[in-house]
Amino acid sequence: MIMTQPTIQPIATSNAPGAIGPYSQAVRMGNLLFASGQLGIDPATGEMPATVEEQTHQSLKNAKAILEAAGTDLSHVVKTTVFLNDMNDFAKVNEIYASYFAQPFPARSAVQVAKLPKDGLVEIEVIAMIP
Repeated sequence: MIMTQPTIQPIATSNAPGAIGPYSQAVRMGNLLFASGQLGIDPATGEMPATVEEQTHQSLKNAKAILEAAGTDLSHVVKTTVFLNDMNDFAKVNEIYASYFAQPFPARSAVQVAKLPKDGLVEIEVIAMIP
């Protein structure tokens, strides 16, 4: 039996901010999608809103756009990681996060970090199945 190496396919959309470094917005391998962390940057303006609530909404909208570009959606997310500039914002982020996902909720990690790119307050990454 010959085993073939899975192909890694980059995923990109203009409906989410472009990568600000040497990485892809997301990569697909088989029926799995691994999306890079999304800051709350508005892809239309390149600006980031001031509040953690606004940044959380935009971060999840960006993740949603990437998922859609890959042929999937938030209902197929199996794991998320939430990076917070301040863990005191956890309850605010959690309330907004819960409005984007339905049960069964994805597995999740949430961590406080010393600093996020572009002085962001929140960054969210997702792993999803592609049906």
